[in-house]
Amino acid sequence: MANSAALLHSLLSTGWTPRRRLDRASATRLAPSPGLSCRSSRPTRSVRPMASSTTAARADAAPPGLKEGIAGLYDESSGLWESIWGEHMHHGFYDSGEAASMSDHRRAQIRMIEEALAFAAVPDDPTNKPKTIVDVGYGIGGSSRYLANKYGAQCSGITLSPVQAERGNALAAVQGLSDKASFQVADALEQPFPDGQFDLVWSMESGEHMPNKQKFVSELARVAAPGATIIIVTWCHRNLAPSEDSLKPDELNLLKKICDAYYLPDWCSPSDYVKIAESLSLEDIKTADWSENVAPFWPAVIQSALTWKGLTSLLRSGWKTIKGALVMPLMIQGYKKGLIKFSIITCHKPQAAIEGEPEAASPRV
Repeated sequence: MANSAALLHSLLSTGWTPRRRLDRASATRLAPSPGLSCRSSRPTRSVRPMASSTTAARADAAPPGLKEGIAGLYDESSGLWESIWGEHMHHGFYDSGEAASMSDHRRAQIRMIEEALAFAAVPDDPTNKPKTIVDVGYGIGGSSRYLANKYGAQCSGITLSPVQAERGNALAAVQGLSDKASFQVADALEQPFPDGQFDLVWSMESGEHMPNKQKFVSELARVAAPGATIIIVTWCHRNLAPSEDSLKPDELNLLKKICDAYYLPDWCSPSDYVKIAESLSLEDIKTADWSENVAPFWPAVIQSALTWKGLTSLLRSGWKTIKGALVMPLMIQGYKKGLIKFSIITCHKPQAAIEGEPEAASPRV
């Protein structure tokens, strides 16, 4: 165990990523496809991202094994994350240039929630505060329970991970929130909710897993009540310059390595999300780049992984979790290069009906 821990420490420190022998199924999954940034087996090939082609955004089918891979990754890793970082499975929000201790990181994760709510101008007065919330890709439900407590709202969460669903419900029971927060296994692209159910639609770092960004945002809009706020906080790649129709080959190569480890399909840019929201007639669309505000996060995650508890827990957790840990230095590289952007996109569903949906009285939140 000691030798294995030392090896893993060395690999994390150097940013080594495993080379993988491709069998026929893997080669099929990684075959080049128009409009994709991450599934090309030849990363030096010129690939059109979504800014130039919406083919990927409108594709109906997820890559084979994607949903199973995502579920397996979080089935394996959620317990490890909770044991070290607690119930919030997302970045923290920091002042630019801030140095932070472990206790600061946990406060920063709460601050991330509050900053997102403030950016979207979600009211907390008794009349207009959200009363029904959906948390799409909720981790183990940390944001859901926080929002349910903050607003006294009914919060429903969906995830692909049965382990996360079970743990989310267990924590809700322990915290006395079973009547306010409930969690189930469901696909974000086929949400098990009726049209117009939620006053606040919340997606904290789940959009990067969605193989069809157009359908993802469409589903968020479908389940939103008229006037509701939609908040998407997600990983993006940089916006393309007017002269570009693709990311650079080295950028595509770096993103592909991250995709392979974290079961991510197509990356898109913040401007792609804006275009999708505009195509759905959503209103008050705003976006911001919070990359500088999350800069301390990944170094802190690596530091926590290099503790004895982190290393031994990683070695016990499974290969999917270890692969994810090994590419963490690449996330830092991506941020430093300006390639990876930590983005927030917010908007409102119009009070008037969209595509024939009946109007309903609902406060704008």
